[in-house]
Amino acid sequence: MAIECKAWFMDENSEDQRLPHQKNPPEFVSVEKLAVIGVLYWKLNPNDYENDEELKKIRQSRGYSYMDLLDLCPEKVDNYEQKLKNFYTEHIHADEEIRYCLEGSGYFDVRDKDDRWIRIWMKAGDMIVLPAGIYHRFTLDTDNYVKLMRLFVGEPVWTPYNRPQEDHPARKEYIKSVTERVGVPLTAH
Repeated sequence: MAIECKAWFMDENSEDQRLPHQKNPPEFVSVEKLAVIGVLYWKLNPNDYENDEELKKIRQSRGYSYMDLLDLCPEKVDNYEQKLKNFYTEHIHADEEIRYCLEGSGYFDVRDKDDRWIRIWMKAGDMIVLPAGIYHRFTLDTDNYVKLMRLFVGEPVWTPYNRPQEDHPARKEYIKSVTERVGVPLTAH
C-alpha cells in the first residue's frame, strides 16, 4: 500500500499564502523524494493519539520525550496574523521540527536540493519530521484552523533562524547529509 502524502512543487504566484499554489500541470512529490531531503512522514490515527502504539514507538525510537498541543486559528491565538506571518518567514532550526496534525490542515513548505519550494499539505493523521537545518516555513490553508502536536527531544526549544543561515552549524550539517544522499552539493541561490 502506498503511503499518501500530498506534496507538490509550488508555483511562483505570490497570491494568498493559504492557497494551494500548485503548478499547472501539478508536479507531485512522493514520500520517497521527501526522504531524500531528510523529511520523514507517517500516517497515524489522530482520533486515538493517546493510545496509539505506532506513535509511542516513533517517540521512543527517536527520543521524543516532550509533547504539547497547539491550536492555531484566529479565535484562539492573540496576534494571529502576525504569528502566521512569523511562521511563514523562511527559516531553519538547530533541531528537528516534529509536527503531528490532529485536526484541521495547513502547509509546511520546504526547500529541495535545487532551492525550489515543495508544499506539504498536512491534514489530520499526518506526522512529519523536518531535519535540523532545512529551510522551511508554515502557513494555514484557507480553512484557518489546525491542531498540532509538537514533539521535542527534551525541553521544548523553538528558535527560528531566518534565512540566510549558510554558516549555521545545523545548516552545514544538513547540507553535508543531503549531499551524501544525492551526490550533488547544495548551494544557496
